[in-house]
Amino acid sequence: MALALEWAAKGMYITAPNPRIGCVIVRDGEVIGAGHTQPAGQAHAEIQAMRDAQARGNDVRGATAYVTLEPCSHYGRTPPCSNALIEAGLGRVVAAMVDPNPLVAGRGLAQLEAAGIAVSSGVMADEAYELNIGFFNRMRVKKPWVRLKTAASLDGMTALDSGESQWITSPEARADGHAWRARAQAILTGIGTVKADDPQLTVRGIDTPMQPRRVIVDSRLEIDLGARILQGEPCWIVAAQASPEKEAALRAAGHEVIMLPNSSGKVDLPALMLELGRREINELHVEAGGKLNASLVREGCVDELLVYLAPSLIGPGQGMFALPPLARLQDKFALRFHGVQQVGPDLRILARFNHQEKE
Repeated sequence: MALALEWAAKGMYITAPNPRIGCVIVRDGEVIGAGHTQPAGQAHAEIQAMRDAQARGNDVRGATAYVTLEPCSHYGRTPPCSNALIEAGLGRVVAAMVDPNPLVAGRGLAQLEAAGIAVSSGVMADEAYELNIGFFNRMRVKKPWVRLKTAASLDGMTALDSGESQWITSPEARADGHAWRARAQAILTGIGTVKADDPQLTVRGIDTPMQPRRVIVDSRLEIDLGARILQGEPCWIVAAQASPEKEAALRAAGHEVIMLPNSSGKVDLPALMLELGRREINELHVEAGGKLNASLVREGCVDELLVYLAPSLIGPGQGMFALPPLARLQDKFALRFHGVQQVGPDLRILARFNHQEKE
């Protein structure tokens, strides 16, 4: 299963909206075939592994398949993998996890068992869960897994009061941040960041065939049509107040304007998360300023913080979250540390909000 997970990771940047799945087929302790899920509409991991076995001249009848997620049992973009495994005569199938997709949810394993194939699940489930945390979240709550990235000094500042922020963290931390960007299907920022930094918000330095969709929260459609973020692939601009001329200009340039107002005339952020889930975004990577960061946290839209801390002090400046003062300490936003690692001279901290408990 560890090897199957390594194969699954090979599909990190290509499988969305499908999960990243790996499969290895074993006979007498020897791997006779292996593969990972291809881009949507192409072969799943099990099919790739069986094709690999055939190309090597190996017969899979009676062999054991280790797969990082329960084989699908429904017709989607491709036929069911469970049928293919039965037809190929596999003797045993070991799955890391049951598929949370309501269209599968145990039916694949049940179908295999009914056909006389020995099945089991729950092997290295935690590792399999982490690899596809966004897909599982979307299946469970119809929203992407939202990872908010920020970089700060040890005293919690993301920039000087003047706005100067390049660079608080190291080249190693910035390269690591691009790897996290690359695994997301969309990157979200706010109009404040677009105005202040004029970012591209593309993945650079990582060999990925797909750039994440860029999503801009811009309530009043203030974005400059010459902004760098509007160059290249089309963006989704999320607004709350109509501006027919600006909307027409953005659409003419190939971008999509999504109107999602709340009662205060701002973008309805929880509704945006549901809309992104509907658009099959598994993982959403947020790189925004303190105001939008705080709004996303206050409205319960963030699952995980990705924080890079540099070993420096810069004094008063701009903070990570422009949260209002709390009246009581017990009203704090509680998180738990999920991982801490040194990246170059900096620390990378993954912390998850306590509303996110794995089922």
